[in-house]
Amino acid sequence: MRFFSDNAAAVCPEAMAAIATADGLDTAYDGDRLSRRLSEAFSELFGTEVAALWVATGTAANSLALAALCPPHGAIVCHRDAHIQNDECGAPEFYTHGAKLLLAEGPGAKLTPEAVTALLATVRDDVHQVQPAALSITNATEYGLVYTPEETAALGELCKAKGLGFHVDGARFANAAARIGCHPADLTWKAGVDALSFGFVKNGGMSAEALVFFRTELAAATLYRRKRAGHLLSKGRYMAAQILAMLDGDVWLRNARAANDAAARLAAAAGADRLVLPVEANEVFVRVSPGEAAALRAQGFDFYDWGPGEARLVTSWDSDGAAVDRLAAAIAAL
Repeated sequence: MRFFSDNAAAVCPEAMAAIATADGLDTAYDGDRLSRRLSEAFSELFGTEVAALWVATGTAANSLALAALCPPHGAIVCHRDAHIQNDECGAPEFYTHGAKLLLAEGPGAKLTPEAVTALLATVRDDVHQVQPAALSITNATEYGLVYTPEETAALGELCKAKGLGFHVDGARFANAAARIGCHPADLTWKAGVDALSFGFVKNGGMSAEALVFFRTELAAATLYRRKRAGHLLSKGRYMAAQILAMLDGDVWLRNARAANDAAARLAAAAGADRLVLPVEANEVFVRVSPGEAAALRAQGFDFYDWGPGEARLVTSWDSDGAAVDRLAAAIAAL
């Protein structure tokens, strides 16, 4: 009974069927009919003209987006616990050819305008220091908290005032949108976002993520960066097929709601005293002693330890209802 990562979830039926349907002869790379539909499909979803590209990994999506927003001599503001800081092996610095990450603080891996402003104030405006060029946030965050449209817009206003590009790492963007229940535009371009890494793998895709540019001119150079980085797949139609299938009929939202609902059941069983943070998406952080963690594992539950006395439980679109109920009961019985 696995609760350690939504990366380990199965591929949803719609994405798998789309891969089979796409099988056959078509133009290579991104010239096929499905890849050419991506920008139109995402423009319809967000209600504005966008440029959308497929890439194979979230790391590539984040790094290509940041390379479009930040020069090699610039800096990217992010949270100290951001995925681009802790879990991407220096890829953002590599793709940007040396840009520096400036680390801000905030509970639950969330940033506020005040925290970003305080960090920016420490940077001198002279040639001896890297100059901030972009802000990157994660929605939902690495600790499962969700930025509201208002919170995102407040950061967008700050970016506009400071001349910063605004990137959202949306590995779990679907979970955030499902939680808020707003139009996806309200969490992105209407709030000043320039680029979004739209996650699909964690939400039922096999091998495809989307890089969405709300400033469409950023896509031109990114096409070359994607090729140079080794991410222009010969048979890109299979990636485009997955994404289009999950956009069709809002499968991406259906899957995210299922994962969020499973996490909410675990949160209710844990109770406020055990929860490290509120549960707003599909990650549950609970306080457990080493003995309690061992007791849960002895019952067949798999999860990550997350620092001293804490565990991380992650649900997914295909979390088995019976397994969720068993884990909820086991946590309540500790």
